[in-house]
Amino acid sequence: MPRYTVHVRGEWLAVPCLSSTNTIEWLGKEAVRRYMKNKPDNGGFASVEEVKFYIRRCKGLGLLDLDDTVGDALEDNEFVEVVIEGDIMSPDFIPSQPEGVHLYSKYREPEQYISLDGNSLTTEDLVNLGKGLYKIKLTPEAETKVKKSREVIERIVKEQTVVYGITTGFGKFARTVIPNSNLRELQVNLVRSHSAGVGKPLTPERTRMLLALRINVLAKGYSGISLETLEQVIEVFNASCLPYIPEKGTVGASGDLAPLSHLALGLIGEGKMWSPKSGWADAKYVLEAHGLKPITLKPKEGLALINGTQMITSLGCEAVERAGAIARQADIIAALTLEVLKGTTRAFDTDIHAVRPHRGQAEVAFRFRSLLDSDHHPSEIAESHRFCDRVQDAYTMRCCPQLTGIYHSCKLYFTHLGLNFSIKMVFAEREETISGGNFHGEYPAKALDYLAIGVHELAAISERRIERLCNPSLSELPAFLVTEGGLNSGFMIAHCTAAALVSENKALCHPSSVDSLSTSAATEDHVSMGGWAARKALRVIEHVEQVLAIELLAACQGIEFLRPLRTTTPLEKVYDLVRSVVRPWMKDRFMAPDIEAAHRLLVEQKVWEVANPYIEKYRREHIPESRPISPTAFSLRMSADDSHDHRHQNEL
Repeated sequence: MPRYTVHVRGEWLAVPCLSSTNTIEWLGKEAVRRYMKNKPDNGGFASVEEVKFYIRRCKGLGLLDLDDTVGDALEDNEFVEVVIEGDIMSPDFIPSQPEGVHLYSKYREPEQYISLDGNSLTTEDLVNLGKGLYKIKLTPEAETKVKKSREVIERIVKEQTVVYGITTGFGKFARTVIPNSNLRELQVNLVRSHSAGVGKPLTPERTRMLLALRINVLAKGYSGISLETLEQVIEVFNASCLPYIPEKGTVGASGDLAPLSHLALGLIGEGKMWSPKSGWADAKYVLEAHGLKPITLKPKEGLALINGTQMITSLGCEAVERAGAIARQADIIAALTLEVLKGTTRAFDTDIHAVRPHRGQAEVAFRFRSLLDSDHHPSEIAESHRFCDRVQDAYTMRCCPQLTGIYHSCKLYFTHLGLNFSIKMVFAEREETISGGNFHGEYPAKALDYLAIGVHELAAISERRIERLCNPSLSELPAFLVTEGGLNSGFMIAHCTAAALVSENKALCHPSSVDSLSTSAATEDHVSMGGWAARKALRVIEHVEQVLAIELLAACQGIEFLRPLRTTTPLEKVYDLVRSVVRPWMKDRFMAPDIEAAHRLLVEQKVWEVANPYIEKYRREHIPESRPISPTAFSLRMSADDSHDHRHQNEL
């Protein structure tokens, strides 16, 4: 007998259907009848017949024809919404699809697996797990460690040993001993009471990353979780059943307690949950729709699920990957702007950067040479100003290696992916548990604060270059890069947008980890504030991407005014890529979609994909493979190109 889960005015109702020939209208009326039955005032209706409604799928929000049969229009266990005519939707209503879920319109259940052992997961792996590209399974070694760790917990319970979080309360209640008969209730109460986050839910990608990272940490075998429970968690991940996790509420001290509690709450079948199949619904219904059962927590397992910094770290991994992607592409965009502004490449000379032992600086200078070297890539634009009387360029072009190379030199590597964060660690070899402080988020919080500061500089100098492109006294191009100025405003306000984003970043770059507030009755008297460090780092990175998207558009528009002259081959490829999604500005038009299109190119790393083959080809031709490689020699190795650009012959 088919059954459907129907949403009516905030209530989720399970409606069995005796016949597949019943109509969609029947399903709606039956759901409304059940809704009225549960309300003391019948929901404000005199009868079912007076209720006017329409029905739509939760997935995709497609409207259903009331005359169709349920057998023809719906799948068994499908989720639908009854929308009553005249209702005003509450702004607090949880939508059927979370923000950004359009990305899941392409979701296909993955067939490949990543094996987790708690030690070998990389940031790239985690991001791919977040995208839904892989399922998860445990290695045999991880399964063995988890089993041995659980045996220690079972012995403690059997012997009624007093151990924090297993047979006692939490925080200020650490000295309150809990009877064995209440140990399961203790863990459920922990999850429920700690599910106190606020704000918008994490996107599906970020929730998947958080869940995958928690599984990875549990796979190390130090938490005391049972293999049975861990396997249930993995099944939930593989089915893409994602709990409602508010983004705010962690102070990053005894782990990310609030967000991880919301994660655990969904796993035990409470709270809200989302899947590509169901949209938002009560967790128990989503699990049931995927043939899964809510987890029944055993002693210590609630604590095992919620005590860790996986919120900070999973968001931090996304920040690291996105920051690296935009930093690479920022060099390409800056090179294009330098070409449009008829700058010199002399500042990127090999010997200049060999003097300073900074790996990142040398790499950025190398990229500029690989994209702009006139001997390697003839440029008609460069040739047109070879004998000009300009001596040198502004710092935002000339000093790019010194300014943006800092990011590459200090590139953030997250070593937290395989670390255990439980307050009570289980050492099976010693057959004991020890309370420690590995749950504290200070390390990733500090790292993410530094990351935000470092990557912000990419936008700060990009905005200055946009100003130079738009200012005719600095660029020798039409004001705001448009013809018939006055009638048309061109990039005038696009530059204002870039300036606004850079200014906002300045406030966001204030380190969150310098703050601390005592919590939990002074037992947690120093906290990291790492959750905010991670969230604001992502906001900074998004702003950087958007500012560089504006510069990319402006630089390509500048090329239009230099035609028929052509730039170097790799930069022409970048120009062609942009023009494949954004046409030239002949007169004013709605600009926001163009910025978004360019932003999407950067997020998907299309600019890097186009230019990188030319960079690597140049590297192969100018850096002998036989040259020894060592960390101390890296700057010299990266600067092995002795060719000089002939632009600005009069430079001193």
